[in-house]
Amino acid sequence: MDYIIEMLGITKEFPGIIANDNVNLQVKKGEIHALLGENGAGKSTLMSVLFGLYQPEKGCIKLKGREVKITGPLYANELGIGMVHQHFKLVHNFTVLQNIVLGMETVRGGFLQMKEAREKILALSEKYNLAVDPDAFISDITVGMQQRVEILKMLYRDNEILILDEPTAVLTPQEIEELMHVMRGLAKEGKSIIFITHKLNEIKAVADRCTVLRRGKCIDTVSVPETDKETLSEMMVGRKVNLLLDKKEAKPAEAVLQVSDLTVRAKHEGHTRDIVKKVSFTVRKGEIVCIAGIDGNGQSELIHAITGLSHTDSGRVIINGVDMTQKSVRFKNTHGLSHIPEDRHKYGLVLDYSLAENLVLQEYFEPGFQNKGFIRFEKVKEHGKRLIEEFDIRSGQGVNTLTRSMSGGNQQKVIVAREIARNPELLIAVQPTRGLDVGAIEFIHNQIVKQRDNGCAVLLVSLELDEVMNLSDRILVIYEGEITADLNPKEITVQELGLYMSGSKKGVVNKHEE
Repeated sequence: MDYIIEMLGITKEFPGIIANDNVNLQVKKGEIHALLGENGAGKSTLMSVLFGLYQPEKGCIKLKGREVKITGPLYANELGIGMVHQHFKLVHNFTVLQNIVLGMETVRGGFLQMKEAREKILALSEKYNLAVDPDAFISDITVGMQQRVEILKMLYRDNEILILDEPTAVLTPQEIEELMHVMRGLAKEGKSIIFITHKLNEIKAVADRCTVLRRGKCIDTVSVPETDKETLSEMMVGRKVNLLLDKKEAKPAEAVLQVSDLTVRAKHEGHTRDIVKKVSFTVRKGEIVCIAGIDGNGQSELIHAITGLSHTDSGRVIINGVDMTQKSVRFKNTHGLSHIPEDRHKYGLVLDYSLAENLVLQEYFEPGFQNKGFIRFEKVKEHGKRLIEEFDIRSGQGVNTLTRSMSGGNQQKVIVAREIARNPELLIAVQPTRGLDVGAIEFIHNQIVKQRDNGCAVLLVSLELDEVMNLSDRILVIYEGEITADLNPKEITVQELGLYMSGSKKGVVNKHEE
C-alpha cells in the first residue's frame, strides 16, 4: 500500500502527561483522513509533530516512503505539509494579501513584489471557490473568512498535505457546508487532507477513513462509510454515549431575567447603527430559553449588554426584580448571574494563570478564599481539586497546570465548572460546547439541564442547531438584531428553524411579559 505520509510509533511527552503513546497514522494520497478523539486525546499534538512544532521522543515519519526529520514548520512547508491551527495564526493589522505571502515574499531590488502574488491568490480563490478580498484587514473580516485565508495560505505554498485542526469549531452551519465542499474539491485534485475533529456528522459527510485516538493511544483506523456514528463515538470515549438528551418537561416558575426594549448601537466608520433593536424577552426559573440565529445577527452584542461586558444605549435589564442595567460585571456576578462566554480566551480565562486560579476567579475575594486581603492558596487549591474531580478536567499537573497548556476542550470545561459551581440563579451560556467532543457535550448538556431542574433560569446562545433543538424549552430567533419568532422546539423541524434564522420566515413574538 502506498501512503503519502506515515507516522510510525510516535511518542511525545510533556511534564506529567504522555500526549502520544506509540501512535501510528498512515494517510493515502488524495484522501480525506479524519483524526478523531476526545479533548486532550493527543490529536493536535500528533499533528504538531507532523508540522515540526514538536520533536517526538520516539518514532519516525515517512513521506512517500522516505524517512524525514521535520525540524520546524518552514521545513514542513518545503516538504509540502501545511497546517491550519484551531486558533488561527494571522496578523490582525495586516491585509489578507500580506498574511498569505508572509514568509514567502518576493523581493526585487529591496522592494516587495505584490502584483504576481495578488494574481496567484485571486486565481486560487477563483479555482477553489474561496472568495476573499485581498485588501481587507484581518481584523475586519469574519471568522469564516479568516479560515479561507488560512486555507489559501497553504494553497499559495503549493502544499500537498493539508492539516485542518478543528476547522469547523467557529463556523456557522452555512460556512461548514462551504468548507466541506472545498475539502472534497481539494481531495479530487489529489491533495491529502488530515482533518482533526470530534464532530461525527462531519466525519460521516466528508472523510474516507478515520483514525481514533483515546488518551494518547491509537485505538484503530476504520473505513468511514462502513462504520456508524455510535461505533465511532464508543471508540472515541471508551463507553456508549447517549447522543440524544433525556430531559424531563420544564416547570417554569417566576421570571428571573427580564429584558425590555434593549438597544445597542455600534459606531462604524463615522456613523452609528442599531445592532440590537428594542429587544424584549423574559427567562423564568426552571426553563432553558435559547437565542438562535446565524452568527453576526446581534446575539453577541445582546449578551454583552446583559452581562455588563458592554454598555446599553437604551432599555432595561432586570434580574430577580432588581434593575441591573448599569451595574458592574462583578455586581451581577455576585448577585446570581453566571456567564459562560463565547470567546474562552478573551473573556473566560487568564491563560497564564494556573488551573486553580482560573477556577476561583469569580470568588477569590469572598471570605472563604481570603483573610484580611491575603489569598488563602490552600483553600484555592482545595476548591480547584474538587472541581477538577467533579467536572473531569484533564491536565498534566492538576491544579498547578498552566491553563494555556491545556487542550481547548478542557479549557472550556474549566469555565463551565467555575460558572456552574457557583449555583447561579441565572446561567447565560454562549456556545457552551464549542470545540467539545461527544462525551464532554453529553456531560455539559446534562449539567445545564440539572441547573434548570434545580430552579436556575438558563439563557443559551448557540449556533449548533442540534444543540438548540435538544436543549431548549423555548427558542427565540434573532435576525438582524430583532427577535423575530418565539418557538416551541417540539413543534418545529430543524429545517423550519433554519428558515426563521435566515429571515425568510417570521413568527409571532409573544414577549412573555408578566
